Amino acid sequence: MPELAYVNGTIMPIEQAMVPIEDRGYQFGDGVYEFVASYQGRWFMLDAHLDRLERSMRELAFDTIPRSEIKVAIRDLSERSGYPRAGIYIQISRGVAPRNHAITPDIPPQIIMTIRPVKEIPEEMRNNGATAITVHDTRWGRCDTKTVQLLANSLAKQNALDSDCDDAIFVSDQGIVREGTSSNLFIVTGDQLTTHPLTNSILPGITRKVVLDLCKTANLDVKESFFKTEALYGADEVFLTGTVTEVLPLVCVDQKPIGNGKVGPVSRRIYTLLHKKAMAGELE
Repeated sequence: MPELAYVNGTIMPIEQAMVPIEDRGYQFGDGVYEFVASYQGRWFMLDAHLDRLERSMRELAFDTIPRSEIKVAIRDLSERSGYPRAGIYIQISRGVAPRNHAITPDIPPQIIMTIRPVKEIPEEMRNNGATAITVHDTRWGRCDTKTVQLLANSLAKQNALDSDCDDAIFVSDQGIVREGTSSNLFIVTGDQLTTHPLTNSILPGITRKVVLDLCKTANLDVKESFFKTEALYGADEVFLTGTVTEVLPLVCVDQKPIGNGKVGPVSRRIYTLLHKKAMAGELE
């Protein structure tokens, strides 16, 4: 099965795909993106992802692109690749123009996509939990807009790997816990689940929203509220949520065990509920 790319309407082998050197996404980070995963050949929460993509484009004052155009490209890539469990990366930049900080008007956007098999979280990590470090949040002030400006995320992730950990958690100057490098974060204390409220400081995660809905349906007490590193370290359970992350427990943060240092029952239950929803065909 081939790994394919879509570039402005043309599908090709991924190694042949290129964009012009004066693409503003390349030179200025002037672009937005989404990543959508499929289960059994069907795309999970596709319209929610496209809602967020369109919101990101509005925040950057991009011209509108018909959703039907994006969906046709996704369908074509999916059919030609044939992956039952795939990830599609969608990136839209403002377009190509001679390099200038000021925005050149009326240039067509660059629309690119790639499709590959999903790189699953290792089963051992799912069963035994992951580890993390905390890092100072140096990202730009609009983390709620899903742009390609991910250098701080990339450096934080590498910092975690260099520290023999799996991920990094961003923490503000005031000690408020934000989220992971590519995921949202929940803590469990007693019967209470807590996650950072939706502000400009975190991404409005699609899986985060699904998990919030699942918690309410399952009568789990969940709230959106600020909390600091002391609450993180003192939690009974901590887990990350994301499109590929799904629900991933953290059992150690900054070399401090979370709870008893093992994957907890709430994390396991929510992962089971999420996976059941996805595999049952409750897809868009």
